[in-house]
Order: sequence, then C-alpha cells, then structure tokens
Amino acid sequence: MSSDPARLLEAPRKRAEWIGHRERGSSALLKAMVFMSLRLGRRASRSVLYGIALYFFLFAPAARRNSRRYLRLALGRAPTAADGFRHVLYFATCIHDRVYLVKQQYERFRISIDGEALMREQLESGHGAFLMGAHLGSFEVLRSVGRRQPGLNVSMAMYEHNARKINAMMAAVDPQAKADIVALGEIDAMLRISDRLERGGFVGMLGDRTLSDEPLQSVRLLGERAQLPVGPMRAAAVLRRPVFFMAGLYRGANRYHLVFEPIADFSMTPAGQRENAIASAIERYAALLDRYCRSDPYNWFNFFDFWRERSGKS
Repeated sequence: MSSDPARLLEAPRKRAEWIGHRERGSSALLKAMVFMSLRLGRRASRSVLYGIALYFFLFAPAARRNSRRYLRLALGRAPTAADGFRHVLYFATCIHDRVYLVKQQYERFRISIDGEALMREQLESGHGAFLMGAHLGSFEVLRSVGRRQPGLNVSMAMYEHNARKINAMMAAVDPQAKADIVALGEIDAMLRISDRLERGGFVGMLGDRTLSDEPLQSVRLLGERAQLPVGPMRAAAVLRRPVFFMAGLYRGANRYHLVFEPIADFSMTPAGQRENAIASAIERYAALLDRYCRSDPYNWFNFFDFWRERSGKS
C-alpha cells in the first residue's frame, strides 16, 4: 500500500454506483429546496417540503427499495411505508435547512452538542485534527459550533463531483458565501490538507463512501459485512493526526444534535504499527456509525445498494 501523501487520496479511475444513481435525485431535490426556501421561509416552505418528499418517495423505486433494506437492518424489524417516507423526509429536511445554515441563520435551530469539551481541548492545543463523518445527518450544522468556539476553522475534503455540487449550492444560496473545500483527486490535495492542519484547523472527511477502485476494509455494519475505504484513515495516519467521529443528527422540527467522539490518535503511532492502527481505527469508525444508524436510523442518507456494491455481487 502506498504511503506517498500525494497519492493517498487520488480519485480512483472507476466510478461507483452511488455517483450516477443517488446523486441525480439529490441534485434535483437540492435545486427545488433552494428555490423554495429563499422565497417562502422555513416555516411556510416546510409545508411544501412534505409534498416534495412524497414525490421522491413514490417515484424513486430503486432508492425506496434500498432504503427499505437499510431500514430493516437499522430498525431491527420490517420497515413500514411511514418509515420509508420519514427517511426521505429527513433527507429533504437536511437539504432544506442547508439554505439557512449557509446563511448563518443559526437562531432558527435548537442545536445541542455532545463532545464539545473534547473539541475545545483539541482546538486549544493548536494542533489540527481530522473529523471523520458519514452521509449521516447534516454536515452544515457543524458550522454552528463556530458560534461557541471562535477560531474554529473547518475545511471539507471531498471528491471533485461533490465539491462542484456544494459550491453550486452555496453560490445559489449566497454568492458571498465560500466553503473551504479541498477537492480530492488533485495532485496537491494532501499538501493543502496538511497546510490547514499545520495552522491548527480541522479537516472533515466522509468515510462511508468509496469510488470503487481503491483499497477497502471489511467491517461489520448493522449485522452484515460491508467494505469501507481505507484512504481517509490512512491519510490521517501518514499525517500523524488525531481523528474524531462527527455527525450532525436531525431529530425533528428544528432540532439538531452534534456528536464528536474520538476514533484514533496517530500522532505517536510508530511507522511499523501504522497498518494495524489504521485497521483498528476503521473498526472503531464502523462501530460508531453502527451505533448512530441504530439510534437515529432516518439520518443515514445512502439511497443506493450499499451492501451489494461492496460485496461485488450482481
């Protein structure tokens, strides 16, 4: 396995199913949410939100089928149609609320935090760290932490197609808003990430998706075997940084709950023990993802066949 920082997070050549499948639907939903939200406001537009969510629930059969499989594992029972609709509604709500979070209208929301002291301690140390998230709830709500922690700078590292989508969304909401995004796959991506960490910033990455043609690790997730990408955790190990799990969980109405938990600290890991430390960190990440998928099952927005794609079955 390569430990060359410039190559660790190169974009794989082969496209995964989720790029062409779920993202098409989310892009259309995103455009509708931005248009509606800017014109009606949150309270009025939420009445329309139910209709939009119902439309996608009824007319996206593949996503509905994949949602049912996931919910069956997360809920530990056969999901009802109401469960499936709620899953789509939570996804639509998080997209809807992006508009107001980008506008920094945090007063619209009730936001609670677990692990705030942990993040404050890391911030005060002056040493940057990785925040390893998933397609779980809302990443944008993380910005609200800045109100309580002045000086907290969070960048997001993501593959180019996602970076373009986020930039387009922010430009549609507020042309003055700028997201600090490092586009993975570019030759200087690791250097740019390292620079932000050296300045004491946090770099967020998502560890639950792969672009297929990259190293994977088999883990147990929701009672079944799954494959998670190795690259994000290996990058943290090579750069010798701590890694924290992050999630911004939507809990109904205007309530969000942020969680931060330690995953690993690679700052003192000897080179000879790096691979074992990476494997253990990915297992820890999978265990935390499992926990929050079970506690907040409608928040994991993977509307494609997660287990089939990773198992390589047809």
